[in-house]
Amino acid sequence: MNHVIQLRKGREDSLLRFHPWVFSGAVASIDGKSFNADARLNGEQMREKYSLDEGDLVEVLSANGDFLAAGHFQVGSILVRILSFDDSALRPNFFQFRLSQALDVRKRVMLTTSPETNCYRLVHGEGDNLPGLIIDYYDGVCVLQAHSAGMFKAREEICAALRKVYGKNLKAVYDKSSDTAPFKAGLELKDGYLYKAPDFSDDEQTVLENGHKFIVNWTEGQKTGFFLDQRENRRLVGKYAKDASVLNLFCYTGGFSIYALASGARLVDSVDCSAKAMTMVDRNVELNFDKKTCTKHTSHCCDAIEFVKAAPEDRYDLIIVDPPAFAKHRGALKNALRAYQRLNAAAISKVAKGGLVFTFSCSQVVDKEAFALAIFSAAAQVGRRVRILDRLNQPADHSVNIYHPEGEYLKGLLLYVE
Repeated sequence: MNHVIQLRKGREDSLLRFHPWVFSGAVASIDGKSFNADARLNGEQMREKYSLDEGDLVEVLSANGDFLAAGHFQVGSILVRILSFDDSALRPNFFQFRLSQALDVRKRVMLTTSPETNCYRLVHGEGDNLPGLIIDYYDGVCVLQAHSAGMFKAREEICAALRKVYGKNLKAVYDKSSDTAPFKAGLELKDGYLYKAPDFSDDEQTVLENGHKFIVNWTEGQKTGFFLDQRENRRLVGKYAKDASVLNLFCYTGGFSIYALASGARLVDSVDCSAKAMTMVDRNVELNFDKKTCTKHTSHCCDAIEFVKAAPEDRYDLIIVDPPAFAKHRGALKNALRAYQRLNAAAISKVAKGGLVFTFSCSQVVDKEAFALAIFSAAAQVGRRVRILDRLNQPADHSVNIYHPEGEYLKGLLLYVE
């Protein structure tokens, strides 16, 4: 029998509007025992008082006892992540049902049949009604990351569902949750394969994105191995890179660099402080181009901010600024905005007259308005005239639940600098 969480009177409105979270302050009782959010019980105390473990499946009822939703329980200000607003989450084939829905969306946006692209995000958390779960697909290999105890505990079920959804096309399922699942939940966090086809043995493989080749290593790479969220923005860089000198800051494995070179950039400098990433950049360049084109590219393993500050003025016609998340929680927001301002001031000051700057933030707590204000402050600081040519975001396979706008984490601006 599932645990039952009952809400306080009048606190069901957000669920009736399909918001996928239940906050602790809305909860009146757990299995009939009164609940006080101010007590801030940890996982062990919750287990002792309510016999409830983080990640357990719970039903959510209104104050009147009406069924509202089902989801995973967790410790913290968000007490329940909603899986369904009906009883489907309580049924045996729930994950197969949800994953099939997610795959149908990718089919609808032409990602599963393109001869030029064989990698995409299959599950984007709340955007696919599976809060706490990320699954990226790399030409038959699914790499999953659980961001909640509930999804981590369900990973074997998820793997079984993936095998049914993809059938013989599935080569492997790799769990990479050690850095994303809640470490205080008492979980045994260790990355590893949940499934391998008999003839599969590699920890990396080459995928296609818009016709370009990329080596993806899910065991050693960041996140799931590649940043699929910049696919359309990389295409846009390619559109403007012909005959340009390009600087790719925080380049990781060189996604923007490959598109720029393929479009006929005059030169491309890729900068990242990770030696592993820079090795992968060089491999990707050699994989895609002949020796003549390869000579147009230079890798720089160093601090990106120091590199752009030391760069000669007017050397670059196009600069890409794609740093890691400067703010992972609201407490770091002010420092993050100052960092975005300093970084972009350096880029805007160095780009050639009539040059372009592609600048991004992947910090969920930095909204579009705050990011744009930081870029405005950067432009004003260096005293150059700047126009916004385009506002950039994440692609269709990183879909945003309209009832959960927090899922729109990637934002960017294309700047023209006079």
